[in-house]
Amino acid sequence: MAYGLIVTTTLLSLGTPPALASASVHTAEVVTTGLAGASHVWHKNVDWALFRRLAPAGMAGGIVGAYILVGLPEAWLKVFVTFYLIGMTALITRRVLMSTKAVEGTKAERERKLPAAAVGGAGGLCDAVGGGGWGPIVTSTLLSRGDHPRHTIGTVSLSEFFLTAAISVTFLLNLELSKYLQPVLGLVIGGACAAPLAGYFSRILAPRTLMIAVAVVIGILSLVNIGRLAWPMVKDLWS
Repeated sequence: MAYGLIVTTTLLSLGTPPALASASVHTAEVVTTGLAGASHVWHKNVDWALFRRLAPAGMAGGIVGAYILVGLPEAWLKVFVTFYLIGMTALITRRVLMSTKAVEGTKAERERKLPAAAVGGAGGLCDAVGGGGWGPIVTSTLLSRGDHPRHTIGTVSLSEFFLTAAISVTFLLNLELSKYLQPVLGLVIGGACAAPLAGYFSRILAPRTLMIAVAVVIGILSLVNIGRLAWPMVKDLWS
């Protein structure tokens, strides 16, 4: 979780155009998410029924989002994603404090409550436009509806491989290739070193520990994003 958001935020702070930043990140993520997904499959962290609903919807949303990013500004979506993550942090924290149960209700009941396809489509759209967000948005939403942390993280990670591949192809067809290949190699090397550890930690850590870790990561990212959004306004007031 959070690879795309962290790297995209860094690239934007260096002056990289949003479309170029998102394209670079997603091209690199084809490798890193493939390794992470394979690790989760190896450690049996994937819910295949959930995967079949999540991955196709995420790919469709990602393709639409990539087309939107090429032609439209994404400032409004940054605000939306930031406050969405704050809400998800609160929901996950509430689950951690009120219950130690990893799963609530049957799969059918959770699917009726909030369809995985809808979550995947929205997550893919936000991920492509914002340069990241698939992991925090989709994982936090599925956890908040009561899915098991280990299988949720594993399934979302494997689905992200197909999402990033679809988004990358869309960018390849709409941007000049030479402009965004340079930063990709460094992103691939760093992400590839860390990605295989994901499946291992998801297997050995208790569900409650995973939920707390997810809430902390999302909460920190939300605070960072709020600071980035608010800083220009504060700066203008003081100047």
